Amino acid sequence: IALLLIALASRIVIKIGLRPLADVEDVAEKIADGDLSARLPDAKPDTEVGRLVSSLNAMLSRIEESFAARTEGENKLRRFVADASHELRTPLTAIRGFAELHRQGAVKGETATSELVGRIENESIRMGALVEDLLMLARLDQSRELVSEPVNLNEVVTESVESARAAGPEHPISIDLPDEAFVLGDAGKIYQVVANLLANARIHTPVGTPISVSVKSDDAGTTISIKDSGPGLSEADQARIFERFYRADPSRNRSNEEGSGLGLSIVDAVMQAHGGKVGVTSKLGEGATFTVFFPLAAN
Repeated sequence: IALLLIALASRIVIKIGLRPLADVEDVAEKIADGDLSARLPDAKPDTEVGRLVSSLNAMLSRIEESFAARTEGENKLRRFVADASHELRTPLTAIRGFAELHRQGAVKGETATSELVGRIENESIRMGALVEDLLMLARLDQSRELVSEPVNLNEVVTESVESARAAGPEHPISIDLPDEAFVLGDAGKIYQVVANLLANARIHTPVGTPISVSVKSDDAGTTISIKDSGPGLSEADQARIFERFYRADPSRNRSNEEGSGLGLSIVDAVMQAHGGKVGVTSKLGEGATFTVFFPLAAN
């Protein structure tokens, strides 16, 4: 009888001891079936089994996060390809339509023909600009190392403002610069950051709306601010404004120009490549202020 009791007790003890392994098997089956959220039940952390359970759960959490990040990356890539295809198809369709009109002889006379050719040229320019933007984003996504040399921000900002004044003389642009402001980076890319922000301000504000540009430095770093007095942005738009191909409320487009939907995405990507960041503060009816910040540590 004593031996029987010992055997029975041993069996119970072994069964209890092996229960965590049974739990591991159950969780492994769930994960194999695609349930990456499955976790082992908590065990006493001061035991060997408890420490093993904690380690396994931590590993499973990291695996789930990795799969989620990969899935999100794949979804973004699919959306990006779909959006890029749509944006490229639009000017191509227009060019094909204009060419078809000319082939069918529907357009007669030198004036009408010149106008048609001008439209084809404008659409091809738009498509070329979009391709250039896509190529730049692709290079930035590949994390290619940027040129890193001292950049005189006063010169870069002044050149950007002069170009913006020539492109949109109907928008008065004021500028406020310090005695000097230098950062390490790629002068050409930083010029494009400022140019894109100025173009964004011109496109989305009524004719005559003033735009101000300022550069300020402190112990934390250097900030370039582009402020306008236009219609402003909703909180929903502010949360997504730097996404690729995202366009805010079409009613904000106050000019005949139409961007590719990539300008602010390029700004964001360039600033990240410089170790900095871009942000926006705005209220509807009170304009918007875009800021790009170069931290001192990155310089």
